[in-house]
Amino acid sequence: MIYGPTLLFALGQGAIIPLIPTMATGLGADLATSGLVASALVVGQLGGNIPAGWLVARVGERLAMVISGVLALIGAVMLPFATSITVLTLAVFINGFCAAAFGLARHSFMATHVPFHFRARALALLGGSYRFGMFLGPFVGALLLVSSLQAAAVIWFLIACLAATVLLVWLGPDPEREFVAGERTPAPRQAAGPENTAVNGPATAGMSLPDGAGAREGVFRTMVRFRGVLARLGLAASTLSALRAARQVVLPLWGVAIGLDAQTISLVVGISGALDFALFYASGQVMDRFGRLWAVVPSMLMMSSAFLMLALTLDWHSATGWFVALSAVIGVANGLSSGLLLTLGADLAPKQNPAPFLGSWRTLTSAGAAAAPLIFSAMAAVAPIGVATAAMGVIGLFGTWGFLRWMPRRGGRG
Repeated sequence: MIYGPTLLFALGQGAIIPLIPTMATGLGADLATSGLVASALVVGQLGGNIPAGWLVARVGERLAMVISGVLALIGAVMLPFATSITVLTLAVFINGFCAAAFGLARHSFMATHVPFHFRARALALLGGSYRFGMFLGPFVGALLLVSSLQAAAVIWFLIACLAATVLLVWLGPDPEREFVAGERTPAPRQAAGPENTAVNGPATAGMSLPDGAGAREGVFRTMVRFRGVLARLGLAASTLSALRAARQVVLPLWGVAIGLDAQTISLVVGISGALDFALFYASGQVMDRFGRLWAVVPSMLMMSSAFLMLALTLDWHSATGWFVALSAVIGVANGLSSGLLLTLGADLAPKQNPAPFLGSWRTLTSAGAAAAPLIFSAMAAVAPIGVATAAMGVIGLFGTWGFLRWMPRRGGRG
């Protein structure tokens, strides 16, 4: 009941995303317009986080997931009947908007109920469930296209996944009630210390509230109260999101720049993604056992160094070999930070009412992911691609410094 709905939601999304540009071109859009239609998904996710924080705080995690699932279902039903670019864009936007609400509701639930000493592993599994769905979805979509030769089959698969998600959340056992019932029994106090008290001295003072301090505050009052952590650690977290999003743009374009064919590029990017996915639980283990810094700092240093090194290899005779090796490094590095943003958001949010804070936190991380491809594309348009790639590495180094400077330590650990 905790991970199943996330997997189903991501499976449907993963199946339909590759088809969005094709559907747009089928309605007469050019390549640029098709890209804008596809970007409506990211825009919807970015714009949905703060309203989702308000919704979850008002109605609870379970009802918020049902509402967002039903709205996403309405958006999916619009897809087969979309006869214009406007309707298609609106349907894609609704899907992204609802994905933000669905994800925040589950994130808020985990932040409230999962104990600190295994929080990172639990959230790494949550992130891994979403990644697995997004990884498997395109293959299911391709299989449906091969068997039916119609994009409508993939759309109806999305509708079926969303309907199953809503039914599972609405009719299945409510994990929130079970956790609340369990929490009524006193449990031994963990040695990790208070769950919402940062103990890193002046650098992190005021970054967290005592339990219950934000129990009845709304989204905007929470943003003001947490402006310190959002301006500092939130900015560092957005650079991690930026690196993750940049690799999805940089690696394919770099393969084109060094003259590789589409099949080779897809294979290299696929291997990088497989390494990323394989390490998601190991990341949770590292964060729980040694601290958050031991996952995020090596991850960001590896990704930043790989982007900087890649920028130097464009004209080398061994450019292809370096591309393969550095793509693998980036995949491993990203896997080492799996679940980090979810975990850090849960660490910093007030336990009694985390949703308003998490709405702002996820907006910042989504903004980083949305901005990175735009920054890279803009720089690549006016400078060599190596300069644009190196800029991503520099952004990562600044983010690493931000985590080292402002990450709360607990008991001497990050």
